[in-house]
Amino acid sequence: MANLLNNILFIFQRLNWLSVLDILLVTLIFFVILYSLRDTQAMVLLRGVIFLVVALVLLTTLVDLPAFSWLIQSMLPALLLAIPVIFAPEIRRALERLGRAGSFTPASTQSTDEQTQKAIHAVVEACARLSARQHGALIAIQRQDSLDQYIETGVQMRAHVTPELLLQIFYPDTPLHDGAVVIASGRIVAAACVMPLSASGVLNRSPERQMGLRHRAALGISEVSDAVSVVVSEQSGSISISHAGRMIRRIDPERLENILAAFFRPDATTPQRV
Repeated sequence: MANLLNNILFIFQRLNWLSVLDILLVTLIFFVILYSLRDTQAMVLLRGVIFLVVALVLLTTLVDLPAFSWLIQSMLPALLLAIPVIFAPEIRRALERLGRAGSFTPASTQSTDEQTQKAIHAVVEACARLSARQHGALIAIQRQDSLDQYIETGVQMRAHVTPELLLQIFYPDTPLHDGAVVIASGRIVAAACVMPLSASGVLNRSPERQMGLRHRAALGISEVSDAVSVVVSEQSGSISISHAGRMIRRIDPERLENILAAFFRPDATTPQRV
């Protein structure tokens, strides 16, 4: 015990401001990594990797196993090379978030004209009527990040946004109802678009586990872009809105309009968060 206290005291005596800065930087890196991986499948994988590494280190240091230790040391470089492959989606998502954070394009350069405001009113009215009829819907509204790769998966429309058109698109069993509508610059660019599904555990922790692909797609597109997605549940008729990997559920049309107006108001200078 005395030796342990002496060693700890020796470490503190050697600390200086550069050492403290070094520790803080390492801590910050680990914090950012863990914060980026929260509520994702990668967190489960990371726990498994940490458990495996700790178990192997303890086994090779506490027990004299020369052949096993040689095998682990030989496999370690391969394991390090496998980490970027295992966590490739999370690394890509983190880099995309970093790129968006480094963008200096002001939000006021977005399409915030009268046409966009009319489109917001049309979306809110359509969602209210779809909710009353319990017709499922998914609407993605483009902001700064381009959604062209998802627009190409759907049917091109280039039409004005009206409640009647949205109601017709999402009418059950019609050709365009199964997919997402993408709105950009105050127009319906495409319908029946395929959106990426979320890999986070946000929906798994919700009381209603029956939420399906529309909600996962709404979260998914908000995770890979700065788009705002609105989803109407086919089971309950509830309206939800998603942005930056977060979702607010069971909102009324008035609150929906207020949130959308905050995202696309002409004097917006900083990105909003749900």
